[in-house]
Amino acid sequence: MDMLTLLVLVAVLATIISLVSGVAAMATDGEVGHRRSAEWMNWRVAFQGAALLLVLLALYVRH
Repeated sequence: MDMLTLLVLVAVLATIISLVSGVAAMATDGEVGHRRSAEWMNWRVAFQGAALLLVLLALYVRH
């Protein structure tokens, strides 16, 4: 497994963890839980973007 593949897998794993954490935070009552959920969802979007860019980079490098 090369370094780029490993980075893609880490980005995907980070996306899944942030998604689960955001949903768990959303399930808690109160303002703090909802604010924390929004923060996790912002991180999820960032991790998804990183994963997409890494996949595109991997496709570019391999061709």
